[in-house]
Amino acid sequence: MDTQISEVKTQLETGLPDVKLRTIGNSILLENPEDLVRAAFFLKEAPAFRLDYLSSITAADYLDYLESVYHLYSMEKKTGPIVLRVRVKREAPRVPSLVPVYRSADLQEREAYDTFGIVYEGHPDLRRLFLWEGFEGYPLRKDYRQEDTDVLEIADIEWLEKHGVNVPEKFKTQARELAAAGKRALSEKPAQPRN
Repeated sequence: MDTQISEVKTQLETGLPDVKLRTIGNSILLENPEDLVRAAFFLKEAPAFRLDYLSSITAADYLDYLESVYHLYSMEKKTGPIVLRVRVKREAPRVPSLVPVYRSADLQEREAYDTFGIVYEGHPDLRRLFLWEGFEGYPLRKDYRQEDTDVLEIADIEWLEKHGVNVPEKFKTQARELAAAGKRALSEKPAQPRN
């Protein structure tokens, strides 16, 4: 285990004795996501660390759970990164927002919400960042099924026509048939892997 991570874990356990932690490689996993804000604030304010810069929030899909991962640095002490992780269930992925602690969390939480579906509770403006409202699914999750790009759905046609694109009748008919059958234009995996 990295010496710095060991020191951070020890200080967190001393300063926040009710917070359950464990190390995973060179990172610290907070067992309860609800402890994230207190732990981040502690690390930001603690004179030994002054982790005043949140450089990135990423997310990962491990099939059984999702993770939100935070990289913290100290601009004052020129140290870092210290990596914090929280795990949440896929069915109800909720994590407290770090926007009250680090303003840089704003767009990064929106990106993880948009692509993984992690809900950052308390975020001041949690909405999709890259994809449009109404987009179905979260494209960076491992169970996401991509749409067939050669088939249009009713919503696609409505959007195109609203923006002045003339859609041929054959695509409209195909979209109506798809909707009537209660199906989506999802791509199919090939039966045999491509070489």
